Amino acid sequence: MKKSGKIILWAVVAVLAIAVVLLLLSRRKDDKQTLVYQVTTLAPTTISSSVTATGTVEPVKQVEVGTQVSGIISKIYVDYNSVVKEGQLIAELDMSVLQTELESSRANLNAAKVEYDYQERNYQRIKGLYDKELVSATEFEQAQYSYDKAKFSYSQAQSNYTKSQKNIGYAKIYSPIDGVVLSRAVDEGQTVASGFSTPTLFTIANDLTAMRVIANVDEADIGEVKEGQRVEFEVDAFPEDTFQGSVTQVRLQATTTSNVVTYQVVIDAPNPDQKLMPGLTANITIYTLDKHDVMAVPVRALRFTPEGEKYRENTVWKQLPDGKLEAATVKTGVNDGVQVEILEGLQFGDKVVTGTRLSGSFPEKGELPQGGGSNNPFMPRPPQQRDNRRTE
Repeated sequence: MKKSGKIILWAVVAVLAIAVVLLLLSRRKDDKQTLVYQVTTLAPTTISSSVTATGTVEPVKQVEVGTQVSGIISKIYVDYNSVVKEGQLIAELDMSVLQTELESSRANLNAAKVEYDYQERNYQRIKGLYDKELVSATEFEQAQYSYDKAKFSYSQAQSNYTKSQKNIGYAKIYSPIDGVVLSRAVDEGQTVASGFSTPTLFTIANDLTAMRVIANVDEADIGEVKEGQRVEFEVDAFPEDTFQGSVTQVRLQATTTSNVVTYQVVIDAPNPDQKLMPGLTANITIYTLDKHDVMAVPVRALRFTPEGEKYRENTVWKQLPDGKLEAATVKTGVNDGVQVEILEGLQFGDKVVTGTRLSGSFPEKGELPQGGGSNNPFMPRPPQQRDNRRTE
């Protein structure tokens, strides 16, 4: 009896299990046959798209200060981070050699002046005799040649003397702008040589409260970047801070590095706290599309057409309070690939159909399920429902 009782018990369990499975299958079948509308309620939203890039922070205005004469640095009056004023003396070169050159050019000038005066008087005397036919043409031409040569030598000596005077002035180096010394490339006693390019002694930034970022934007994105667009960027030195700026210039010259073509974009970066330092690397987001508090619908809403209806361009379907659908012709604006701006044809609060779903499935985030359909007790409830059930 005990053995037969166990057999009967197992048989009853098996029958109940089969019944439950059949019930689940039948309800799933019903669910698959029942569709409900997915809708979204129109509310003010933001439509944006962006381009990312990297760049370098630098001062808006910085000047490299050099020297136009060769010599030995005798005095340096500033250092890194020194605040300087326009016209302030910041360095001096040893002037002994330059002073010698000035004295030599002055002596050459005096000698050339003596020769010029003599040849001028001689020319005038020979010319007078030549006019009276008392000297030959050869003598007159020789006198004129000597006079012209002396005149040229005197003019050249004047130029050399003026140049030597200016070189004496160049031995004292002054700051061309108000600012901060970013770099100092020389030390006292160091020799600097002025050749085809002027050697850089100091780099001075004008105003560190007004910085800029030079961003390298990929050629695939540069067509979307325009002057005036809003920019956000971060630097590793201050990972918790987000800095604001705007595009001030899109440079047309391309740069090719390892077969990658980029364009430089200049971004204004106000720096009132002076956190941004020259040379920092910035991770940049340029908002190529940035509209706030606009009316928009998902792109798929414009593609939805109820069963039995013919597709119409620029048409969305509203769900009325009684559950019925009504077509609305709309005028669209910008599009970020996910949402489309609606300029005309709808108003805030309207419920727009974006598609359909199975009644037994969960609605997508931000969408409201509409319509009928049976609730499967064996399906998991949404998280909020599960929390409420545990609280009760």
